[in-house]
Amino acid sequence: MKSMLLFAIPMILGNLLQQCYNVADTLIVGQFLGSDALAAVGSAFTLMTFLTSILLGLCMGSGAVFSIRFGEKDRDGLKEGICASFALIAVLTILINLAVFLFIDQILLFLRVPDEIWDLMKEYLLVIFCGIAATFLYNYFASLLRAVGNSITPLIFLAFSAVLNIVLDLWFVVGLHRGVAGAAEATVISQYVSGVGLTIYTWFRFPSLRPEKKHLHIRWKSIQEIASFSVLTCVQQSVMNLGILMVQGLVNSFGTTIMAAFAAAVKIDAFAYMPVQDFGNAFSTFIAQNYGAKKQARIRAGLKGAVATSVLFSILLSVIVWFLSRPLMLLFVHAEETEIIAEGVRYLHIEGAFYCGIGCLFLLYGLYRAVGRPGMSVVLTVISLGTRVALAYLLSAIPSIGVVGIWWSVPIGWFLADATGILYYLFRKKQLLPSSGDETYSDRS
Repeated sequence: MKSMLLFAIPMILGNLLQQCYNVADTLIVGQFLGSDALAAVGSAFTLMTFLTSILLGLCMGSGAVFSIRFGEKDRDGLKEGICASFALIAVLTILINLAVFLFIDQILLFLRVPDEIWDLMKEYLLVIFCGIAATFLYNYFASLLRAVGNSITPLIFLAFSAVLNIVLDLWFVVGLHRGVAGAAEATVISQYVSGVGLTIYTWFRFPSLRPEKKHLHIRWKSIQEIASFSVLTCVQQSVMNLGILMVQGLVNSFGTTIMAAFAAAVKIDAFAYMPVQDFGNAFSTFIAQNYGAKKQARIRAGLKGAVATSVLFSILLSVIVWFLSRPLMLLFVHAEETEIIAEGVRYLHIEGAFYCGIGCLFLLYGLYRAVGRPGMSVVLTVISLGTRVALAYLLSAIPSIGVVGIWWSVPIGWFLADATGILYYLFRKKQLLPSSGDETYSDRS
């Protein structure tokens, strides 16, 4: 447990800093440019999260393969995997970039963006889309370094770029009066500092991870393995964020007040449960390395400690968010925006009470990804997000419930997915984590 926590803490701090990119935009835009700009930037964040989740899922899946190869001490297999996954994700990054620039208007129509903020959101997105390649570089090399046990270096690069982003945000928005485009420009510059910087550092500082000429001849088996982990993890991340994007479109239909409240509350929500999400990712790396080394007893011990830690921490987060929901909303909007604050507080009281549900779900995602069952992570995501989207549209259409139905659909989806994941584990425990003599690692259904 100590090893897992020491490895997880830099990841948690790093991803909290990564959240600072858009949160800084949202906070500064909300305070200095008004509620329309806040609604535009907040909705853009949901879209960007969906797009970057595709790349993040591929990087996370590749990281699981890297961890297994590292646990097996298979250096050639690790380097070959690095070549295969980098080429795969780089090509996809280029395709995503082309698609979003070509179909920007259609995307805004899909999101049901109101006319009064259409131009603001389009202006912001056209700039922020330029940072997709930087997001790929940072997350790819961060996943690689974490897979071999180094979670400190990605944190350092991200800390520097997060501070740079805040400074540039204030300069471009407040000093140069560049509006929402200035907030986006600050984010993109900071993303390239962390992405390109970490790429250069990894190449020169870790020659043991540097592929050689022979590793460029990638075997089909290696591509299949990378794809089996990465594509399914990508699908999981994409499905999860597509569901959120569909909910964002529904929220937008309720007008700019609800949009602004949702934009601010979601940032608080993301910050609150980000630690348990990253603890789930660290847990996945821990499980994958020991799975590769065939240390089943260590896996089982880590699993028990991880569940206890995640649940206790989630309860603490719920208490904090419940009691501090109004002061937290005031960070993003002015005190006179009473309707926005009231709706944001209501959202946080509903979501914040059930963080233990999402905490357990992140552990289940990490477990199934690490033991070669990424398809099960996809199933849990479909259950969680499918329930959320279906209930959100169903309940919000009832006049007596309205927008509150969107908020309640989230924890219901979490707990249905948790129940499914836990039952599957209990019924398939011997196949997932075989004891000596139960089953070989190559004999997995």
